[in-house]
Amino acid sequence: MTKTELADFQPWLSQFLAYLQFERGYSKQTLASYQQQLSAVASQLQSQASHWRYLSQQQLQQHLLSCRTSLKPRSLALRAAALRSFYRYFVALKQLQDNPAAYLKVPKSARPLPKNLDVDQMNRLLDIQEPDDDLACRDQAMMELFYSSGLRLEELVNANLQDISFSEQQIRVRGKGNKERILPIGRLAMQALQRWLALRPAFVGPEPDALFLSRQKSRISARHVRSRVKLWAARQGLEQNVHPHMLRHSFASHMLESSGDLRAVQELLGHANLSTTQVYTHLDFQHLAKVYDAAHPRAKK
Repeated sequence: MTKTELADFQPWLSQFLAYLQFERGYSKQTLASYQQQLSAVASQLQSQASHWRYLSQQQLQQHLLSCRTSLKPRSLALRAAALRSFYRYFVALKQLQDNPAAYLKVPKSARPLPKNLDVDQMNRLLDIQEPDDDLACRDQAMMELFYSSGLRLEELVNANLQDISFSEQQIRVRGKGNKERILPIGRLAMQALQRWLALRPAFVGPEPDALFLSRQKSRISARHVRSRVKLWAARQGLEQNVHPHMLRHSFASHMLESSGDLRAVQELLGHANLSTTQVYTHLDFQHLAKVYDAAHPRAKK
């Protein structure tokens, strides 16, 4: 679509993205996703209407149907969700009377279960015995904190030194929507952090508050963390393709297996909806099913 053709679509899109950024505190990745999905709709439907307000539910539904061959069910659901949120915002502003995207239908997709490491695999990953390697000490502290407190990757890279209370053994993190929560830090994670903090002054540069720093003396990036976790998984002899979010999944599933307290795990993970946390009950059931199949006399083949 040319700039001229976008003229009537762009102001509302820009206003909505500014609302998500400055009032809702959405991350750059989420903003980029909303922009991509809504720009695609505008590009494909600009020949049918000159403005968002003139698009009907039937046109939006037909658009989603036409995308079924090029988009996976999950991507279609994401596009529909972006449209619902977009129109809901302008209805709230009384710039529209009705939300044409409120009842859009998309094919259901099977929700993939998050992958996690078992306790033995986690212990192997975290058992790093390289006290003379400064980066190894830093990486061990990062991974211990991931697993100890169930952090998101973005929460870890944005963590600052003053976010940690050493007396209370807690960390304050800013999660999705810029919401804060206080999380406990386990004993082994605290010990790993203390070892890293003794070495950290040599890494301090333009961002002196950043908890984790790179060799270039800047705040460590999400990409760097992913590569280091993958590196240590290979070094420690794990065959899985380990990524940072897998450590958060492992925290959640192990906490749920031990406690059975779904509400507490929801609070620790910072999930707005309990349904998001309930996926870990399926992981727990898988574990119980394996135990049952191996132990019950009438289940054995």
